[in-house]
Amino acid sequence: MKSFAHHRCAVVLTVSALALTSCGTSGNEGEALESQSAQASEASAHEGWNFEREGGVLDFGEVAGTLNGGGASSHEPAMKRWVEIFAQISSATVNYTSVGSGDGRAGLVTGEYAFAGSDAVLNPEERQEAQDRCGPQGAFHLPTYVSPIAVAVNLDGVDEVNLSAETLADILAGEITHWDDPRIAEHNDEALPSTGITVIHRSDNSGTTENLTEYLEAAAYNWEHSAGGDWPEELTAEFGSGTRGVLEELEHQEGGITYADAGQVPEEFVKASLYVGGEYTELSAEAASQAVSASDRLEGGPGNDMSFVLSRDTEEIGTYPLVQIAYTVWCNQYDSEKEAQLAAAFATYLVSEDAQETAANAAGASPLPEELRTEALDSIDRITW
Repeated sequence: MKSFAHHRCAVVLTVSALALTSCGTSGNEGEALESQSAQASEASAHEGWNFEREGGVLDFGEVAGTLNGGGASSHEPAMKRWVEIFAQISSATVNYTSVGSGDGRAGLVTGEYAFAGSDAVLNPEERQEAQDRCGPQGAFHLPTYVSPIAVAVNLDGVDEVNLSAETLADILAGEITHWDDPRIAEHNDEALPSTGITVIHRSDNSGTTENLTEYLEAAAYNWEHSAGGDWPEELTAEFGSGTRGVLEELEHQEGGITYADAGQVPEEFVKASLYVGGEYTELSAEAASQAVSASDRLEGGPGNDMSFVLSRDTEEIGTYPLVQIAYTVWCNQYDSEKEAQLAAAFATYLVSEDAQETAANAAGASPLPEELRTEALDSIDRITW
């Protein structure tokens, strides 16, 4: 097995091998250590995958082949541009199919995809299954960008809607059925019309649904349904498949409400502000990024994993806690050097400054802070074959 790690990692391998040899062995054990030493020497001579040329400009000119990925539909606007640009700066083709986070993660585990786009992390069962596909270290998450989830409302003549977590929970659970309900009115200075409310949810297994229900479970005492990627089956409502599906349905529903990646919500819809810390926080990339800064890392993954436990019930003013991290999920070990090189190259591009700016323009995303970009590059270094 060969590694893409930089030269600094290869030196550690060499020192370890020398230490083992100095212990004194014989026979088959000695031959095994000789083999380890030879592999370490080869690794120490390997300069690692350096995709930068002079001036810090990324260079993927020698990268070729086809890389297939699939997953979250919320990734689609940014991913479309990333794929187009990567084809121009390399000799590679990347295909991405918007099938939802759950099916994307399943496709990675089964080998259908070389990487997955997901707004939710692998569950324990998926982590275990990934070891069969991705080697003993399994799969790891890269935070590719940070995106707020919009609570989108279709109400003619209304420019602003304020909601608390509890009020949103009652709306989505069907307890509040009209926009002039007193429980909504207490959060809004201007009276809202008596229009009936139509709730629209995702019909597919969705990371966006999982993030929404996690927020409600943590921040709304009156939400009585389990968090997960599937909409609670006991709640009857209208639905659509994928981000595009719910937004298309919202167009036809005056008084409708749904949830979607903020960058894909048309300007004609109102994006609700959320009550946090005694104030109403407008949706913005900055407020979403602040929510991630207040969150902790998820434990239990491989050493290069970068998944988070988001702080949904924060009271920090100026924070928008209904947020999702757009992850790409990668194998730590691929079947061939070519596939590993291609995966490492595309992952490196995704966390680059240029790609982060592209995501901000295409999807209204918040770029990764510099310290996370640096950590992500170290995580990518661990990809092997």
